[in-house]
Amino acid sequence: MRDGPGGTHVSPMLQRMVDLAATGFEAGGTLAMAAGAVVALIQVFVGPARTARDVVLEFRQRLGRAIILGLELLVAADILRTVSVRPTLNEVLVLGIIVAIRTFLSFSLEVELKGRWPWQEGRRRPQDLS
Repeated sequence: MRDGPGGTHVSPMLQRMVDLAATGFEAGGTLAMAAGAVVALIQVFVGPARTARDVVLEFRQRLGRAIILGLELLVAADILRTVSVRPTLNEVLVLGIIVAIRTFLSFSLEVELKGRWPWQEGRRRPQDLS
């Protein structure tokens, strides 16, 4: 349905469904990060005896993966919320900034966890070689 030159009308039911989906992604992202932190912490205390360095590395790996997953779900929620209605230029710019920040955080965490740039897939962290 059209509501003016070049504009589209979004039905209230579709808008509500998109809003619910975005809320679900936000809840999933938050839950992924929180549950990931709790699980990582439990595994540190319940796991087999290891050196303190190994415990810290393992905890950081698990927590980092949970944060990356959570950030990806939050980006999906932001995209859904922005494109579900006719977005203004301001909303698209805000979305772009939010996605850029979250993508940068994900990328930085990925580099921190793997110890190398993504285009260096064949290389391993020094501690992985021992």
